[in-house]
Amino acid sequence: MFFAQLPTVTVDEIADGALLLDVREADEWAAGHAPAAVHIPMSELLARIEELTGLAQGRTVHVICKVGGRSAQVTGALLQRGLDAVNVDGGMVAWQARGLPMTAESADPAVVL
Repeated sequence: MFFAQLPTVTVDEIADGALLLDVREADEWAAGHAPAAVHIPMSELLARIEELTGLAQGRTVHVICKVGGRSAQVTGALLQRGLDAVNVDGGMVAWQARGLPMTAESADPAVVL
């Protein structure tokens, strides 16, 4: 599946209460993430696919990473498995630039560059 053909949304199009899946690695997540996001690193996706399927149950999975590359790959994989998934264009870089809420495990929330 080509990335250009993937369903895509901007950070502004994500509704409150939407299922937001952050696929970045643990250090990126700890530095700063959306407060309501679910964290399943891309590297753990296959091992945790049933967990995600249970969370999705008829909901659209909004997949986010740093800028959109990893999330595009995950979105494609989820679509192939029959889940309703969309890639978040611009990722957490766009999220932070837009001034949307972020939280962190310790210090001030930021996107690891």
